[in-house]
Amino acid sequence: MEILLGILVLFLIFLIKGIYDKRAWYKNLRQKMINDWGKVPEEEYTTEKFESLSAYYNTQLDKSKDVDDITWNDINMEEIFMLINNTGSAIGEEYLYAMLHKLEFSGEKLKEREKLMNLFADREDLRLELQLALYKMGKISNVSVYEYINRLEGLETKKIWPHLLMGAGFIVSVILIPFNPLIGGILTALMLGNNVYQYYRERAKIEIYFTVCAYIVRLLEGVNTIIKLNIPEINDYAVKLKKSKGVFQKFIRGSFLLIPKNAGGDLLGVFLDYLNLIFHIDLIKFYSMLDCFKANREALNMIYETVGLLDSCIAAASFRKMIPFYSIPDLNNTVKPFLEVEDIYNPMIDEPVLNSIHTKNSVLITGSNASGKSTFIKTLAVNAILSQTIYTSLSSSYKASFFKVLSSMALKDNLLGKESYYIVEIKSLKRIIDRTEEHIPTLCFVDEVLRGTNTLERIAASSQILKFLSEINTICFAATHDIELTHILENFYSNYHFKEQIVENNVLFDYKLIEGRAVSKNAIKLLEVMGYPSIVTESASDNAEYFLKEGKWNILKS
Repeated sequence: MEILLGILVLFLIFLIKGIYDKRAWYKNLRQKMINDWGKVPEEEYTTEKFESLSAYYNTQLDKSKDVDDITWNDINMEEIFMLINNTGSAIGEEYLYAMLHKLEFSGEKLKEREKLMNLFADREDLRLELQLALYKMGKISNVSVYEYINRLEGLETKKIWPHLLMGAGFIVSVILIPFNPLIGGILTALMLGNNVYQYYRERAKIEIYFTVCAYIVRLLEGVNTIIKLNIPEINDYAVKLKKSKGVFQKFIRGSFLLIPKNAGGDLLGVFLDYLNLIFHIDLIKFYSMLDCFKANREALNMIYETVGLLDSCIAAASFRKMIPFYSIPDLNNTVKPFLEVEDIYNPMIDEPVLNSIHTKNSVLITGSNASGKSTFIKTLAVNAILSQTIYTSLSSSYKASFFKVLSSMALKDNLLGKESYYIVEIKSLKRIIDRTEEHIPTLCFVDEVLRGTNTLERIAASSQILKFLSEINTICFAATHDIELTHILENFYSNYHFKEQIVENNVLFDYKLIEGRAVSKNAIKLLEVMGYPSIVTESASDNAEYFLKEGKWNILKS
């Protein structure tokens, strides 16, 4: 009796401790979510991670309207994504990655995202409950949930009756032992050996898909938690989730046979392992789950997109909390494109200098190296994309047309394809021309157009390309060192510039955008500041003056 009482006491202690530990774990997780809100997310990224993130987007890709790879890389959108990605689930981060690529061209979806972001920002209690539900679903390192689901879609469904027969055969052979020990024993040994062999043979083929089923079960459990939260503000989404989840009851029922709740070699797990070897229970359950999955794939897609949207909007709301200030974009479908921004900045720059511009025309930006030209046009591009994806502009005011956004900036030689920088550049510019259309204006950004060729042909060709772009429902921002272009294109492009000052052999930049073309010529002066020999800098100044007077270069002599 005392032994039984002692066992009971130990059982109660372990039970109470388990309940306490679980509550403490949830309390700590909740506090972590509070602390992480509005902070830069702590995530590790690898090349494999980004490849997995792109799997869902690749199935949704629209080459005519989306942010393409060149533009994405030009303006460092992966770094922007990392700033925003405070998602709790693998589905959420895959959906967010796709969202930042897919520009919206009407206000309907953007306003719905705005409603959700405001809800999650204003209602911490509600948001935390939803985040805990999303956390149940979890993330998978360097693996795309969407890609794995597609793999499951392609798996051949098999009949379960062979496995049922093997299990029945083993039972019959065991029953036969009392009546005929020799034959019963031999049959039992043969059936056991066959069942184990067939089990490992089949299990090896589908092992990887068990992970997919495990994630789907976690996803459905998380969805069930969201439904039970009974949040009126997201009732429409909860109704969709409830309807879609309902068709997966057969999938969930008995899933513990395939995916034990407790990993780590507990007695129940060991017992189930032996049963599976003989009776193939997990294989039979797997193919039953596979049948249910294939019959309800559309419902799973609905769950994926609904969960992805909610999780992405939580992350976007956290991003808004992180940045110094933002504005809600005023986006319009207009006949003539326009862009009006006040106090715009880039989230990747500490202590950014704010700039403003109002224009209905294309714009040439001049100035010396490091003066701010490239940073400014990248800032405009990033804000145009964020405005048409997460409905957030890093500015005090953003009014603009709905735009396609394209750039040609950080290009490199294609050594593997045996293409020179110039070939890569003209292909990049041609893709912008090819994607322009009458109904949706294009906002494009070009840094040092045709820098890969000689001065004469560069100015002749680039002036015509830029003129063409300005006339085809496009606002083009082009950064250039070629002052000649500001004169040649003055009827088509507005001129702005950045300037620098040299004070006591120091180069000072204020990074403020100024209307008009650049007038300072400090390139040679900068050589002096950097300590170049006086024979180089003085001779360069003399030759420049000679060219301005004579219209030709002085021939150098030894």
